[in-house]
Amino acid sequence: MRVLMKGNEAISEAALCAGCRAYFGYPITPQNEISEYMSLNMIKAGGVFVQSESEIAAINMVYGAAACGVRALTSSSSPGIALMQEGITYLAAAKLPSVIVNISRGGPGLGGILPSQGDYFQATRGGGNGDYYVPVYAPCSIQEAADLVQKAFQIAFKYRTPVMVMADGMLGQMMEPVEINEPKIEYADTEKWAASGNLIRGKRNVINSLYLDPEPLEKNNIELFKIYDEITKNEKMYESTVSEGDEIVFVSYGTPSRIVKNAILDLKKEGIRASIIRPITLWPFPDEPFFNIPKSVKAVLCCELSMGQLIQDVKLSVLGKLPVYHYGRVGGMIFEPEEIVLFAKKVLKEVSHEQYCL
Repeated sequence: MRVLMKGNEAISEAALCAGCRAYFGYPITPQNEISEYMSLNMIKAGGVFVQSESEIAAINMVYGAAACGVRALTSSSSPGIALMQEGITYLAAAKLPSVIVNISRGGPGLGGILPSQGDYFQATRGGGNGDYYVPVYAPCSIQEAADLVQKAFQIAFKYRTPVMVMADGMLGQMMEPVEINEPKIEYADTEKWAASGNLIRGKRNVINSLYLDPEPLEKNNIELFKIYDEITKNEKMYESTVSEGDEIVFVSYGTPSRIVKNAILDLKKEGIRASIIRPITLWPFPDEPFFNIPKSVKAVLCCELSMGQLIQDVKLSVLGKLPVYHYGRVGGMIFEPEEIVLFAKKVLKEVSHEQYCL
């Protein structure tokens, strides 16, 4: 049954239905409703809720719960996620499944409490020290946010890795009808690795990310990247409406992609064919839809709420075959479809002029 829910509350309920039984977090706008919802409902589900003394404490509590094989969740917003980076790199190194939700806001620094996508590099390039990645999901609706939170727990335990769900502040605060299902939970055999305190086959499981001997550290890094190769091979997600005859392809993710879709409809009314590639996994980045863009396409336009971060992965995926442009707003300013339409026309005019000159 579909019910009207705020984004943050839907994320929380979806996590509970996915078997989450430990939540640790510290208040920060615009994600506070997640902590509030968990404080009211986690105990009813038979789990543990702790409002920690800081974000650093929260992520280390997640480490402890995940090390015991518990489905653990934390949530924060941009500056808070920055404080968690050391703990996230520990989780990655120790192969501990867990889910981190970032309801992102403007920056750098404390910035403001309005929506932003300035955390793209932080999320997709690891964010902490060392060689590692974290799978990152970017929902564009509340329904998709609920679904991807549940998928995040599945992927976390399938590959033994922390997983991030990154949604901008609009998605956390808005309300939409949503249906939250209780998925069939396939519990992994945590006895093989979780620190239970019991002797298994005469040896205790040890959770660790410290390797003073370089050979074991190198081996652990190689093992991690075998996991990342499997994730890259099997877990990319995206939406694409690209077809032959399109003149311009937009690239956008999260709730701003919905604004871009309205701009595409407006362009089509004026006889300009446009389409969108929407990454759902920000890492691994879905580069496949860029490999076979039709020859009718004259340019690619990235629309994001940042000064230009997503565009870097788009340029790498396009491989120099097409000009790639950027349109962004920052500081909590949200672009309108009319802005996108005007800029797209400017891009097409500029590209046509260059081709004519050639």
